[in-house]
Amino acid sequence: MPPRPNPTARQARLGAELRRLREAAGIESRDAAALLGTGQTQISHIESGRFGVSEQRLRRLTEFYACDNAQLVEALIEMANPSGKGWWEEFRDLLPPSALDIAELEHHSSYIRTFQAVHIPGVLQTEQHMRAASAFAEPGLSEATREAHVSFRTKRRAVLESGTPYEAIIHEAALRMRVGGTKVTHAQLEHLVDEAQRENLTLRVIPFSAEGFAGAGHPMQYIGGVVPQLDTVQIDTIHGAALIDATAQLATYKARLERIDTAALTQDASLALVRDIAQNL
Repeated sequence: MPPRPNPTARQARLGAELRRLREAAGIESRDAAALLGTGQTQISHIESGRFGVSEQRLRRLTEFYACDNAQLVEALIEMANPSGKGWWEEFRDLLPPSALDIAELEHHSSYIRTFQAVHIPGVLQTEQHMRAASAFAEPGLSEATREAHVSFRTKRRAVLESGTPYEAIIHEAALRMRVGGTKVTHAQLEHLVDEAQRENLTLRVIPFSAEGFAGAGHPMQYIGGVVPQLDTVQIDTIHGAALIDATAQLATYKARLERIDTAALTQDASLALVRDIAQNL
C-alpha cells in the first residue's frame, strides 16, 4: 500500500505521539523497525502519519517504549482505528483539508475553550452572519463555494449538540461589529443569548471597561483531547488554520487563556451586556 499523500491532522498527530514516545524512551527508529520486523522507512512513514498502524503493532510499540499511561495508549488505538467516517468527509473535495481537520478535532474533543476578540465563534454564528462575514473576507468565492462554507460551519454545531463542554470568551468589540448590517447583528446577538441556555455552553464577555486587559495576541481555540497529551490549539491565519500541539506551547496558551478568563464577566453579567447591546443597536 502506498503512503498517504496527505494525512489528516489526526493521522499526523498519532504518528507524532508515537515518535515522542520513542524519543522519550531513547530508542532509535532502527530498533523500533527491528521489533516489528520492518525497515526504518516504514517507521518514518508511521511517525509522519503516511502509514497507518494496527492495534497489535501499536501496543507492541508502546510497550517497547515503556509507556505506562494506559489512557493515552487506548486513545492512540482509537485514533489508529476510527469507527466509520465523520460527517465532514462529505466536504473533502469542497473545502481546504485544514477546515476538515478542525471539525474532526472538535468531534473527538473532551472540551473546547475559545477566545475571540473581533469575531463571533464560528459554531455560534447565524447563517446570515456567516454569509456576510464570508462575503467581506472572501469576495471572490463562487456562490456554490460560499454555500458549502456555510453548510460546513452550520454542521460544526454538532459539537454543541453532542454535549461537549464549550466555553466561549468574546471581547465586547466582536459584539458591536455590525457584520451584515444592524438587522443581521441584532439577530446574531439574540442567537448568542439563546445558545447560552445550553447546559454545556458557557458564554462570557470581556467588556471594554475591563481593568488591566491589554489584549491576548491571536484569537485561539483550545481543544481538549481525551487525555491532556492530545490537546491541540487552533489559531486562524489568512492562509488557514494553524494547529499547535508542542507541550511547551500548549502550556503557554493554556496559561494565556487563564489570564483572559480573569478579565471576563460572569455569564449572567455577560448575557446582560449582550442584551443591552442588542437593544441599543
